[in-house]
Amino acid sequence: MKPSHTPICGGTLRYLAENRDRESNKNGHELKGIKDPDFLALGLGCTNLIAMLWAVAMGRRAVGVEIRGDPFLGVHWNVREDLYHQLGQVDQMMRRRYGKERIPRQMDGTLISLADSFYSSRTEAGDIVPDEIIDGFNKQRHIGGVVRYIEYIDDRWKDGMPSRTITEPAPPDVPKRPDPSCIRTNMQEVLDGPSTYQGSALCILRLLRRYLEKMEQLDLQQGHEPRVRLFTHHRVIEELGKGFVPQEDGRLSIAIEEVTEIDFKGKLSRVRTPNTDIIHIGVPELFSIAQGFHSSDAERLGFRQKDVRVDHGDGRGEIVAQADYVAGLIEVLVDGRLRRRIASEFDKAGNEYWVRQIAVGHENDPEIGWVVVQVPDFMTLCPIEAGLVPHNTCKESPEYFAAYQILLYDFFIEQASLVLEMDPKILKGVQMVYGPKLFNLVERVGEDPQIAPNGVIAGDSFGNGHFLTSAGAMTGMVGHAYRFMEYWQRLDQGKCHESSIRHLSDQIKNDTLAWLGVSAKEFSEAIPINFGANRGSQIAAASGIDLDRRANTMAAGRRERHGLLPLDSSDWRRIFVRNGRTVSDKLPPINPIHPALRSKQRVLSKL
Repeated sequence: MKPSHTPICGGTLRYLAENRDRESNKNGHELKGIKDPDFLALGLGCTNLIAMLWAVAMGRRAVGVEIRGDPFLGVHWNVREDLYHQLGQVDQMMRRRYGKERIPRQMDGTLISLADSFYSSRTEAGDIVPDEIIDGFNKQRHIGGVVRYIEYIDDRWKDGMPSRTITEPAPPDVPKRPDPSCIRTNMQEVLDGPSTYQGSALCILRLLRRYLEKMEQLDLQQGHEPRVRLFTHHRVIEELGKGFVPQEDGRLSIAIEEVTEIDFKGKLSRVRTPNTDIIHIGVPELFSIAQGFHSSDAERLGFRQKDVRVDHGDGRGEIVAQADYVAGLIEVLVDGRLRRRIASEFDKAGNEYWVRQIAVGHENDPEIGWVVVQVPDFMTLCPIEAGLVPHNTCKESPEYFAAYQILLYDFFIEQASLVLEMDPKILKGVQMVYGPKLFNLVERVGEDPQIAPNGVIAGDSFGNGHFLTSAGAMTGMVGHAYRFMEYWQRLDQGKCHESSIRHLSDQIKNDTLAWLGVSAKEFSEAIPINFGANRGSQIAAASGIDLDRRANTMAAGRRERHGLLPLDSSDWRRIFVRNGRTVSDKLPPINPIHPALRSKQRVLSKL
């Protein structure tokens, strides 16, 4: 039977739309619990998701707004143990406040534990589907992996010759159970401490989101006023004076709209969903904007960031803190490993520069092989200079872009092979599901997180530092988010809103400044920051690193690569896969011979 192609007139469309709205609003569930919430989260990344959990655990009502739908960010995080302890405290507070009847459950009725879902000594790590763990379909696995191996390769030249020193500090102890008394509130201590776990950002974000979604659904089903409301394809109305509306006392009332994503001439665009109403949130007691490194909402409210300038102690004074990297996700069993490499590169004049590489895996998962490699400041990655295309090739032409992609890929494979100790020819045959992606890390920070009498900027939206050690995720979810819990505690202690939001803002800024402080080391010093202070001392002693020596870095004006962007989360909506095999074998052992000396070693072995 052929489908009907009878046209629908405009009047019928209007009727269907109006009827749909009446049906969706008839039971009052669509808008129930959103008016004047205690906490409004604009952006549902790691910072605001955990801030929402803290708000609910403290007995508050929270509303979350996200434009991008379900979490999809594919990067991998090195996680400090504080997150595990915080999730355990949230579990305890939720059960103590609400009882078992109002805690989200798995399919078989088991109460969901955020901490146990993330890590438990009773379950195992590996290749997972996060929703299977959260729903209880897979009770043998947990989401996080443990850092089992820490490796540091120092390939910097000494006395004019290649030199290699390999240091393998002991991994950190893994807590047997969450302990709220072990939560650190000094962000510098957190970031200077070692990474204990590794986890996919996608999996961790889905764990937090699903818990809140199940809580929302549970309250609506039981007829309670919802503790949580989530609007996941919505944004604050962009028209001036309609999205953020000042009240007489200066506080902001906020209205949102539903959006639909479309592919407009090859670019992702968002438009207001036709025939949908504006949703008036009202005046939240507190709202937080945490929407990534660039927030248009914060910008519309007058928030601005400035470049961070750092004095590296090399006699040149302050320069903009920035570096260029290439990232890729290769299906190689890096396993529960955190491997760092630092090496010397030389420009045409013989000036030495240090470059860093990192390989991050996931325990028992051969599909997670994140490799990030630094591009030397003097390198241009220009196809014309490399001789891949004629000198008169237009930079906007397909030929130029194709040659650039080849140049970038070959550079990444060459550098990745050095940190993975794998033959570049073998690496080219391995499946690659992301990248290589070139991006520019530029540290930027705002002046004051408080943007309104009832609003703050948090997470990367306030400021961003060096990300190689997952310090941004840790600053947001472990640092900033915890400050929101302290805000609610202050109110419960009888302190006023004005002093409490001021304290919250100051703490957010202090956490970000701590991140920037430890980040400076990653630009110019040799010791990685997330091995832990004790392990850093071991590395320095083993390799003879001069802790006062600094790397050469170019000022922004002398660099040849301009206009690069930070890693863009929207890239994950358009994944480009390089087909190949998945390597499930263990990584080869680290060769004690410096790569530059291996050709000589092969010649001598033949004599």
